[in-house]
Amino acid sequence: MKRIFDIIASGLGIACLSPLFLILAIWIKADSRGPVFYRQTRVGRHNRDFRLFKFRSMRPNSDRLGLITIGGRDPRVTRSGYYIRKYKLDELPQLINVFIGDMSLVGPRPEVRKYVDMYTPEQLHVLDVRPGITSLASIRYRNENDILAAADDPDRAYIEQVMPDKLAIDLQYVTRANLLTDIRIIFSTFSAIIR
Repeated sequence: MKRIFDIIASGLGIACLSPLFLILAIWIKADSRGPVFYRQTRVGRHNRDFRLFKFRSMRPNSDRLGLITIGGRDPRVTRSGYYIRKYKLDELPQLINVFIGDMSLVGPRPEVRKYVDMYTPEQLHVLDVRPGITSLASIRYRNENDILAAADDPDRAYIEQVMPDKLAIDLQYVTRANLLTDIRIIFSTFSAIIR
């Protein structure tokens, strides 16, 4: 049932949001050089890699300078990227990942391999389900970039504080996941973005 819901909802989302996708694509191209989409390898269900779609909000090759974004005014973030990230519009192309089956609308956020390799055997259970565009951990840490910007060592703060807490929240979701819970999380996500 969850997969059917994901296919229908993501398909409708792509169709309805296609005018917005076009506007954002033009804005991104007009603002800075580089592709419209940023595709990054993330770890999905059953510990398999996949390519995640996002609207590009940073200058090309910025990930070579570090995987963690610090604060809303990270110098690698483009002018359009600041607003695209602030309102989570960069995440919208992940509807494509949901439609093709790499992701779900709701589930643990997909992580890069560097951090997944640090998971404990228990934490690896977050990979028992498809990763999602949103989750309870995403809502709680919606200002994660600002939290990390305040840390002396953002990467260490992520590994030692943020990542374990997010994984604990995600593990609770994995044991209780159902369609009704997903719908509640989707509405909570919209509410958090509006606030």
